[in-house]
Amino acid sequence: MPMQELTIKRREGTGKQFAKRLRRQGVVPAILYGGAKNELVTVDPKSVLRMIAGHGSTTQLLTVKMDGEGSSRLAIIRAMQFDPVSENLIHVDLQEVSTDKPITVRVAVHPVGEAVGVRDTKGILNLVLHEVSVSCLPTVIPERIDADVSELAIGDVLTIADLSVPEGVRVLNDPGQAVATVSPPMAEEEVAPVVAAAVTAEPEVLTERKPKEGEEATPADDAKKGKRPEKAEKDK
Repeated sequence: MPMQELTIKRREGTGKQFAKRLRRQGVVPAILYGGAKNELVTVDPKSVLRMIAGHGSTTQLLTVKMDGEGSSRLAIIRAMQFDPVSENLIHVDLQEVSTDKPITVRVAVHPVGEAVGVRDTKGILNLVLHEVSVSCLPTVIPERIDADVSELAIGDVLTIADLSVPEGVRVLNDPGQAVATVSPPMAEEEVAPVVAAAVTAEPEVLTERKPKEGEEATPADDAKKGKRPEKAEKDK
């Protein structure tokens, strides 16, 4: 991987208030460890963010140069802290490394090819693992590790053991860990059939029984006609 240069400056103070003052000045506190002793330094947050932009989660090898000094050293960005509210970079951990000692770093996984299950049967490719942990010399950190998904059909799983890893790089993840899968296409939403509304049968009309001549209508006859039966007159 091509190396970028990061300029760092020494700092003397520590503590939250001192860190806030540094951030107001446009720099953030950092620490450089891994060498003869830990060194308290500051870095330009914009420079750090530019370096990691477009590199996914891959750890990069950097050349760090102390401001005012002629010599430079090799280092990696081991960790970064961001403010949970503003999302601004607030602290950086730098680790000095040696060209002849292996280190453990994270490398991004990049899918390559079009899965047969996606192309032929409209399946969905799922990248389960976006980065892997590897052990290698700092000078041979790969920019990415390709995952060839072209042979994956629906239901197939690409594992760590299936990855093609550059020479000198050892993946530390479990060989059986899933990297990518192809799942079946999402079922189309079924349209419910239109159910014809049941025809409500009209209520049966009962034929009224007309009272015979001289016969008074009974309360039942009045009920059929929707009339309320009149109360019987009280005996005088």
